[in-house]
Amino acid sequence: MNALPRIRCAVRNTLLLTGATLAVAASPAWAQGFPTKPVRLLVSAPAGGTSDMVARMVAEGLAPLLGQPVVVENKPGGLGAIAMQDLLSSPHDGHTLIVAPNALVSEVPHTLKPKYDPFKDITPLAELARSGLVLVGNPSLPARNLIELMAHVKANPGKISYASYSAGTMSHVMGMQMNKVAGLEMSHVGYKGSPPALVDVMGGHVPLMFDGVATSLPMIRSGKLRAYAVSAPKRLSVLPEVPTFTELGFPQLEAIGWIGMFAASDVPAAAQQKLREATLKVLQQPQLRERLKELGQDAGQPLTSEQLGAGLRKDSERVGEVLRSVNYQPE
Repeated sequence: MNALPRIRCAVRNTLLLTGATLAVAASPAWAQGFPTKPVRLLVSAPAGGTSDMVARMVAEGLAPLLGQPVVVENKPGGLGAIAMQDLLSSPHDGHTLIVAPNALVSEVPHTLKPKYDPFKDITPLAELARSGLVLVGNPSLPARNLIELMAHVKANPGKISYASYSAGTMSHVMGMQMNKVAGLEMSHVGYKGSPPALVDVMGGHVPLMFDGVATSLPMIRSGKLRAYAVSAPKRLSVLPEVPTFTELGFPQLEAIGWIGMFAASDVPAAAQQKLREATLKVLQQPQLRERLKELGQDAGQPLTSEQLGAGLRKDSERVGEVLRSVNYQPE
């Protein structure tokens, strides 16, 4: 009689062990078959922006490695909330991803109370590209360099505004930081992406903007925009004549942003690994790295998801401190 429970227990343990073994064995096999349909890259910005350009470069390289089309879909608006809603409402099987600046996780939640938890609902798969921002202005401004610009803004308190490609992002926060360190009173005008903001800067409706280098570069070269300084730690090869904020005496305005690929956190680990490995291979391609350089971008660092997540938390804490220091109130 006493032997029967022991037999049942042994059978149950054997079945559990067998099931676990089969699950582990099936994971690589499942990954080999993934993806089974086109992969969607949702971009939280309009076409023509830096995130869009980077996403299309990466998609082009990913398609042959994954054996499926990789389709870029622009979902601007709502400070990234529209793209996030699409991502989280789609099947969490790895066939829908999002490409967005790190601000989606580290900055936007400070200015918008999202319906998602950026540190629980999504996970960073790879850093695609990184660069600083460039402060650009309409050529009609009387200031020809940063010091003259700050003097001009200070002489016109509350009358000079600056655009950002989205409220709550690095493009917005840097303006607030410049106000603080230089004693200025610039007002902020948020847009849904760089292209519409740049149109207004060139048209003189908003005189200044902190923008991604990739989108401003053609207009700087054509003389439609004047570049005052870059937030990168050293001068950019594509804008060698433009000084950094640090060399001009404002190290507080040194900052680097990055564009990443994110997935829903509960996407199967095997799918996440395959997507990450394929993306890192694409980022090692010399042709892509050269194309990124031409846009003033560096290829992303090969950091793990855990390292990227830790960096995002650190950045989020830093941005929170900055916003509190300037008594920021959500717009």
